[in-house]
Amino acid sequence: MAEQGGMDVGTERPPLGVFARPDVVPYITRWSSERILPAVVLADDRGIRYADELPHDRDARGILWKRVGLSPGKGRPVFGDVHFLRQRRAMRKLLCQVCGGPADRTEDGTLWLVGEDADDRETWSAEFITGHPPLCVPCAVTSVRACPHLRERYVALRVRTFELGGVQGALYRLHGHLPVAYSADGVPFDSWRVHWVLAGQLIMRLRAYTLVDLAAEHAAYMRRTARPMTGGDQAPFPDHRADRTKALDGRCAQVVGGE
Repeated sequence: MAEQGGMDVGTERPPLGVFARPDVVPYITRWSSERILPAVVLADDRGIRYADELPHDRDARGILWKRVGLSPGKGRPVFGDVHFLRQRRAMRKLLCQVCGGPADRTEDGTLWLVGEDADDRETWSAEFITGHPPLCVPCAVTSVRACPHLRERYVALRVRTFELGGVQGALYRLHGHLPVAYSADGVPFDSWRVHWVLAGQLIMRLRAYTLVDLAAEHAAYMRRTARPMTGGDQAPFPDHRADRTKALDGRCAQVVGGE
């Protein structure tokens, strides 16, 4: 797939770190109080199930999901560990993975960051498959400074065509009469293995996209959202996180009750 303009891959990126907010805990991060809940997994010839299964253990497609507590903001953030239900919600509703608000969407598409080398585009596949939800512009700028993986390499994309393609999780098979986890892998929705996976993340397929320059995206965002300020100079970017944090508990309470 040919990417369209937006960034000269031979040009060094500008220093985006001046906009960073490394103190922000991503919306999809699991907190230490949100423990992985134990459950007995059983199986028959149709797939796996919980011994004490409840309706909300499965999503609308009938896929079984890992159980996890729900108490964001309590304890310490476990960076690198994704909260299964918040990741699922962010993917389905196109929420920013960092602040939990709406991801940035323009006529050019929805904003995503992927950990690819912008200078080695010949190795890219025609489409990207990712477990990372999209972002708003300020949080994307923060992420390239705060995330160790993105500090090494990243590309920013405006994605025009995308679709949920499957789940990532623990794969089971029968060993005698007992289910045994034997691998962790991504499973497409149309695979027979989807009945044998204990899901932990949704996977998105990014099909049609444009490579963009994140600094230019930030400048355009500032122009779109600029508004008069009093009592001093305008902040580097609108601090929208405070208002969204107030609504965080309410959003998370909706996760268990619905998709």
